[in-house]
Amino acid sequence: MERGPIRSLISTNGKIEPIRNFEAHSPVATTVRRLLVREGDQVRQGQLLLQLDDAGLRSQAARAQAQIKAAQADQADLTTGGTREELLTLDAQLIKARSARDAAQRNLDALHRLQQQGAASAGEVKQAEDALQRAQADTTLLEQKKKDRYSQPEVARVQAQAAEAQAAYEAAEDALQRSSVRAPFDGMVYALPIKQGAYVQTGDLLLQEGDLSHMQVRAFVDEPDIGRLATGQKIEVTWDALPGRIWNGAVSTVPSTVKLHGARNVGEVTCTVDNHDLRLLPNVNVGVTVITAEHSGVLTLLREAVRMDDTKPYVFQVVGDELKRREVEVSLQNLTRVEITAGLPENAVVALSSPDAKPLADGARVKVVP
Repeated sequence: MERGPIRSLISTNGKIEPIRNFEAHSPVATTVRRLLVREGDQVRQGQLLLQLDDAGLRSQAARAQAQIKAAQADQADLTTGGTREELLTLDAQLIKARSARDAAQRNLDALHRLQQQGAASAGEVKQAEDALQRAQADTTLLEQKKKDRYSQPEVARVQAQAAEAQAAYEAAEDALQRSSVRAPFDGMVYALPIKQGAYVQTGDLLLQEGDLSHMQVRAFVDEPDIGRLATGQKIEVTWDALPGRIWNGAVSTVPSTVKLHGARNVGEVTCTVDNHDLRLLPNVNVGVTVITAEHSGVLTLLREAVRMDDTKPYVFQVVGDELKRREVEVSLQNLTRVEITAGLPENAVVALSSPDAKPLADGARVKVVP
């Protein structure tokens, strides 16, 4: 028996990620015109990091802007009923048609009077009526044409062209802005897979920047241990590249599902870690220890001294030269020690095993070996 601290732990592995991360990808296929940083550089918010060749994008933006102006002109024609030349021509045609209609009406009226006097035949009157109907139809067609210059399909086509031109312009402008990459926050350029003058395809990764002063650990906890996790629990992170170094942090989120990771069923736990000296790098594999509980100044025994009988823990206490079975109450336990909360005095001597590997029994005679 000894008094001291005991911790209940979950030991597993994990991967380091920046909490605040930025990735720049090429908006188009082009070349890297200027590269202004190197991998590992500390950068400030707004600092220009690289520039792509944007000549093609500027041409696209100019073409899209011209298409927008043409679409705006077409939309203006929709509103006014056509171009000025078309409107003047249509007005002239309408004046001519109305004049022809009025003349046909006067001719028909005259023939009606003559017919009443017996000076005009029915055939002449019928021809005049037909001429009036044709003149009226021409006039009505031109009036309708002036009122509704464009059909609904034509209106829809012009509106679609305008929307397409605007979208093309906005896409070109967005690509132009992304062709000059600036740091969105203070941080470090930790990945730079390109070189100045290199040709990149659309979507290729240009660089990664992160605020590495605080990192996120994505730890993979086996399914049986998930129930022991809680937010705020302390963690310790180790990295084989820096033996003896420990980074401290806390659990941020607990698993909401279980997934297959290799041959293991695991839950993903995210934890935050202080990395003020920037020694812990993104994307490295680390060891993670989650401290699920911790007690200090408590009585503990070696784990092998505690036995189980019908789910009740017990030990063999050495009393004089005999073993006495004592049921005990336990609390925290880890791979090597168990916390004893009741059933034994603080100065108790407890048997571990016999030298000849025989089972221990209540009342057995023993000799304590120093």
